[in-house]
Amino acid sequence: MSETNFDDARAMIEALTPSYPVYCMRAGVLAETAREFLERFPGRVLYAVKCNPHPIVLQALYDAGIRHFDTASLPEIAQVREMFSDTTAYFMHPVKARAVIKTSHDVYGVRHFVIDHPSELTKVMDETGGEGVAIIVRMATPHAGAAFDLSTKFGASPALATDLLRAVRDEGCQGGLAFHVGSQCLSPRAYRTALGLVGEVAEAAGTEIHFLDVGGGFPAAYKGVNTPPLEAFMDEITTGLATLNLRRDCTTMCEPGRAMVASSCSLVVQVQLRKEDQIYINDGVHGSLSEMVTGQLQMPVRLIRLDGTPSDSYMDFTVAGPTCDSIDMLPHPFRLPNDVREGDWIEIGQLGAYGSALRTQFNGFYPDTFVRLRDEPFLDSLNRVL
Repeated sequence: MSETNFDDARAMIEALTPSYPVYCMRAGVLAETAREFLERFPGRVLYAVKCNPHPIVLQALYDAGIRHFDTASLPEIAQVREMFSDTTAYFMHPVKARAVIKTSHDVYGVRHFVIDHPSELTKVMDETGGEGVAIIVRMATPHAGAAFDLSTKFGASPALATDLLRAVRDEGCQGGLAFHVGSQCLSPRAYRTALGLVGEVAEAAGTEIHFLDVGGGFPAAYKGVNTPPLEAFMDEITTGLATLNLRRDCTTMCEPGRAMVASSCSLVVQVQLRKEDQIYINDGVHGSLSEMVTGQLQMPVRLIRLDGTPSDSYMDFTVAGPTCDSIDMLPHPFRLPNDVREGDWIEIGQLGAYGSALRTQFNGFYPDTFVRLRDEPFLDSLNRVL
């Protein structure tokens, strides 16, 4: 893994002429998005580490003022707490191994745990003793058209959430409610709907809540998607919160991931072969581009050629990744100059979220080169040429 500074992707290519994929990080973008969430959200902003745990990302967010982190595993907790001793890690995964609960509590000082089932409450109480611990009940929410509906895997029904909230109170712990409307949610109203469910559960439980977590799901801008601005989501959240009878000291939280980091990184790949209207590149579905399949997301692309000027006529190309299987094909074409050829580079934008985090070592392909760029990210759907 390398890390060097360049003005832009073309300058990086001129210096390295890479035959391997390169992640191009923009720390300045991270600072801007972090500040926007910190200024707009009425409570604690927890960065969702799973979205992109690279040290460049965590350091840039910390430098911008992020002090709270949504963590889902012991390695994530350890990374955050060992990098920044003055931060708080929240164990937001609803299902945890007993040994992991104990270690996170005893070694790393975790005091906030999410559950969505009675057995998980028993595990947390057994392994922590409950003193000074906050237990937050994760609720399922209606499907709101998100790219990934997380309530199909996690979240208690309103009736079960009510019972769990009472049980947390009876254990003598501070209780809370949480939800997640789904990753890449394009409906601001989904948050107000979910907050209405929060009010119903809290009232049915007959107990006040100390924590209210509205989750993540805030969307990023992708090609062909009409993404509402962040303020639209914050307006719905603020309106929804105003309808609840919360304790004056109730802590509200959110867990942005994708919206905070997506535009902070692009990926430079190289064309290895052209077969008429199909090109083969050196990263793909098993590497950094899996969300183009699982989430049907389309990223902006642009061609970079060092020797000569590409054609100004464009056409659609089917794109294949580098692995030796038939699955490694992107579902949407790249629109590129019609004379694209072996050796050209393509910069793929909006890959700061779940790009490097989801890469695998299948077939021995594993992109692991990171550089810093000083330019702005590109978002235009008309694929530019550099």
